Amino acid sequence: MFGIRKKREMNGWRGKILRIELSPRSVSFELPPIEMYEKWIGGKGLAGYYIRPHITRAFDDPAMPLCFFTGPLVDTPAPTSGRMTIASRSPLTGTVGDTSAGGLLGTHIKRAGLDGIIITGKSVEPVGIIIQDDDIRFMDASHLRGKPISERMSLIPGEGPVALIGPSAENGVLFSSIMIDGHYSSGRGGLGCVMASKNLLYLRVHGSSKTSVFDDESLRRAREEIMRLVAASPALSGEFGFSNFGTGALLDLVNARRMTPSNNFTETYFPEAGMVNAYRYRERYSTKKTGCAGCQILCKKKGADGSIIPEFETMSHFTALLGNTDIDAVVEANRICNEAGMDTISAAVTLSAYSEITGETLVPKRIIELLEAIAQSKGEGALLKEGSFRYAQRMGKPDASMSVKKLELPAYDPRGAYGMALAYAMSTRGGCHLRAYPISHEILRKPVATDRFSFSGKARIIKISEDLNAVIDSLTACKFIFFAATLEEFALAFKGATGLSATAQELLRAGERIYYHDRLMNSLNGFSADDDDLPARFFTMPGSSGDGIEIPPIDRHAFLSARAAYYAIRGLDEQGHPAEKKLKELGLI
Repeated sequence: MFGIRKKREMNGWRGKILRIELSPRSVSFELPPIEMYEKWIGGKGLAGYYIRPHITRAFDDPAMPLCFFTGPLVDTPAPTSGRMTIASRSPLTGTVGDTSAGGLLGTHIKRAGLDGIIITGKSVEPVGIIIQDDDIRFMDASHLRGKPISERMSLIPGEGPVALIGPSAENGVLFSSIMIDGHYSSGRGGLGCVMASKNLLYLRVHGSSKTSVFDDESLRRAREEIMRLVAASPALSGEFGFSNFGTGALLDLVNARRMTPSNNFTETYFPEAGMVNAYRYRERYSTKKTGCAGCQILCKKKGADGSIIPEFETMSHFTALLGNTDIDAVVEANRICNEAGMDTISAAVTLSAYSEITGETLVPKRIIELLEAIAQSKGEGALLKEGSFRYAQRMGKPDASMSVKKLELPAYDPRGAYGMALAYAMSTRGGCHLRAYPISHEILRKPVATDRFSFSGKARIIKISEDLNAVIDSLTACKFIFFAATLEEFALAFKGATGLSATAQELLRAGERIYYHDRLMNSLNGFSADDDDLPARFFTMPGSSGDGIEIPPIDRHAFLSARAAYYAIRGLDEQGHPAEKKLKELGLI
């Protein structure tokens, strides 16, 4: 436990969690003890605590919680403090499913006096929830069914940010998202389907009270130190960094390293990348900055006409992965996914599996047609809506699904970065780059450069990175700011906000507990070493070598040795299951 100095009874946190039961439409409040906050911090950690008793239930079981949780830094001056966690069990993968969400929702949940909202049950009729400080209302939402996200938003009464689902979730798309304010996507894993299974169409929150902090001056100094580091970071604030070009700034760099997934991951280089990079979007759409509450990086981009500019994974997968060079089609694909409420990564990878299996070259018009078919569950879309893994299995071509634990892979080919290869396989939510994000050191060379074509040391690096990102998602903050800052600076911000004196190592230990808890929940659902693996083609097929860079297949023996080393370092048994000794050590049993 962390050391505590009390100025008030509770600082940073609000000390209250709202429970909503949809079946009888009842509400109640829970007042967790400070010890629970110390152990789980908030965000991802607290959400996992409340999900665990129900984790073996089906995602559409009314008793399965859908959790919206903030952290102690949300609604404080801490940098990038506007994020939050949405969590449940993933319909797509069956794993624990949590996603870091941007926008204003987390800030307003805190301002409504809440650290989190837990929703259970199932409404008989389509329902919306509006929270205005202490006033909680259930609203008829029948008139919203079938409508796109933007139209739904215009019809929802009240003020404040809104989390809502689109028609894709109603139509059973297993990679449907929960959208916040229309274009902040809580994607990956299909949490939109969980919300749809409860017949809950939206959650709108507006709060007006301010979160108190323990020491304003201490928090201000921590903020200034973090912002100095951000200003000095080329990746974030440089001429070609995220602030100026968005996450799409990575496209040229990743392609130059010959690790751009192309043609359904059969190739790793896209010769036409210069036609579809972030500079082309700026030139074509006269982009301007926008971003989450409390963020100074502002990595999201909008066009002068209001168009939402795709982020890196969407930008790459709807071009290189599908052999497309029409950026207008990419913007339109992104718009369709946002309006329907679909995860763009899973959508694009599922289309690429379809292209490989059928042999059909997907021209821009066809890409748009298939996305609309998926969203409406019509024609081919009725099969594609289940994601690439289930579709490829149905078609007798399982190797065409580029997924881990049924979650489609993002836009970093693992043959070009072995830390990423291990991170994909070990990720508790499936093929995800953000659980460890080794691109930071393998490609951006931060905080230290590592050999991207070696597994040496990667098991420990991935484990520590997972622990770090678990605590980041619990505080909550943005992972990108850690290209510049460290947990040392955020430990000072945490103390300034809460009054809890915690070192960076103590926070990292909390992150270890939170991440190991994910492994425990997955183990309870039958996940094991068999699931901690990569698609076979990465071990048998080379990438696109050239420009003096060789991209061979990943050595299978070296990968399995790295996985075994990870299990040992993480404190798992040989099958990847949690060990009783480690569970006791972390206070999980």
